Amino acid sequence: MNESRLGDFEEVLLLLVGILGDDAYAFKLEDEYAAQTGRSSSIGAIHSTLTRLEKKGYLDSYMGDPSAKRGGRRKRIYAITALGHRVLSDNRNLKLALWNQFPGLAKN
Repeated sequence: MNESRLGDFEEVLLLLVGILGDDAYAFKLEDEYAAQTGRSSSIGAIHSTLTRLEKKGYLDSYMGDPSAKRGGRRKRIYAITALGHRVLSDNRNLKLALWNQFPGLAKN
C-alpha cells in the first residue's frame, strides 16, 4: 500500500486544519473534531497525530502571537502543505473510485 495513504483520524485532522485556517491549533482542533464527528479524542492523540503529519511533510506549524487570554502564552498554529493537499486529494479520489464501484451505491 502507498505510504501516502491516510488513516481516518489523520485525514479528518488534515481536513480540519484546512477548515480552521489560522485557528488550527491543537485545542481548537480537539473541539472541532468532537463537534464535526460526534466523537471525542484526547489532546495527546491530537498532538501526536499533528506531529506525525508534520514529520511526513503534510503540515507546517508556526508559533502564533502571545495572547492575554492565554496568560501571554503562544499557540502552535498548523497549516497544510502542498504535499498535504495532494495527499488529501489522492485519498479522496481513491475513496470516490471505490464508492463508485460499490453495487447499489454507485452514482451513475
